[in-house]
Amino acid sequence: MKLVYLFIALGLVFVVFQSFRSFSASKIETQKYRVVKVEEGFEIRFYPKATFATIQSSGSNYKQVASSGFRKLAGYIFGGNDQNKSIAMTAPVRMEMSEKGSAMSFVMPEKYDASSLPKPKDATVQIKQSTESYEAVIAFGGYANDEKITDYTNKLVALLNKKGIKIIGGYNFLGYNAPFDFIGRKNEISIPIEWKE
Repeated sequence: MKLVYLFIALGLVFVVFQSFRSFSASKIETQKYRVVKVEEGFEIRFYPKATFATIQSSGSNYKQVASSGFRKLAGYIFGGNDQNKSIAMTAPVRMEMSEKGSAMSFVMPEKYDASSLPKPKDATVQIKQSTESYEAVIAFGGYANDEKITDYTNKLVALLNKKGIKIIGGYNFLGYNAPFDFIGRKNEISIPIEWKE
């Protein structure tokens, strides 16, 4: 029995490792957006509709949301679906965090929509389509943690308030790198805003 558990554990490690390798590949597909305006310290982007695989979480911070969601979403894209089909990893991994509840999402490759994706075997993985949005985005490097995320979220909120830009949603953390990418790490905080072009 212990041998079975060992093989299961090794299998999970292999899946996560492969997802990390795929995630850090240089040709990885990234979520599409258009830069609308560059401001001092942040930029405004237009995000068209996209398809997400999402896990809801009771966690309210980065550590809790990351640990509870990544494994299940990785399981879905590495064959945990009704077609036993592998789906390419994309960037960024999106985390929406609040005191009322949080979510982690993988952006699905652009060639898929909600109707063409295989159905998750895990019922807690939900396939959703986002709405078009304008978002203010601030970037930071290094490894993310709750302190940095709070700091940069507060900085972005202060910059938006200073510019008189109306915030219309909670913040998202966008992570672009695998844990073993030590150099050139990229993280972002995005906040939905009211914007007219």
